[in-house]
Amino acid sequence: MAWVYLFGAGLLEIVWAFTMKQSEGFTRLVPTLVTFVAMIGSFALLSVSMRSLPLGTAYTVWTGIGAVGAFVIGIGVLGEAVTPMRLLAAALILSGLILMKLSSGS
Repeated sequence: MAWVYLFGAGLLEIVWAFTMKQSEGFTRLVPTLVTFVAMIGSFALLSVSMRSLPLGTAYTVWTGIGAVGAFVIGIGVLGEAVTPMRLLAAALILSGLILMKLSSGS
């Protein structure tokens, strides 16, 4: 169940990163509120997952999900550049997440 919580925490990290961008420096109310609610939810789920997952594993996977997810949202929703180097970087992060999961033994 810890991995489910961690995945949920990672998804909420993507939400808060995106809505933080949409808040325009916390000058827009609704995106700002969504950012803070998603942050609290993300941190809460991360902390629950850390009850049984090692710190290094949980934090690395949480950060990686957020990083790759924000990268995908940036390209798909915000029209950010798609370059071979950026794709390679995201692929390396994703492969690191897979290796972290495989090496965790749980």
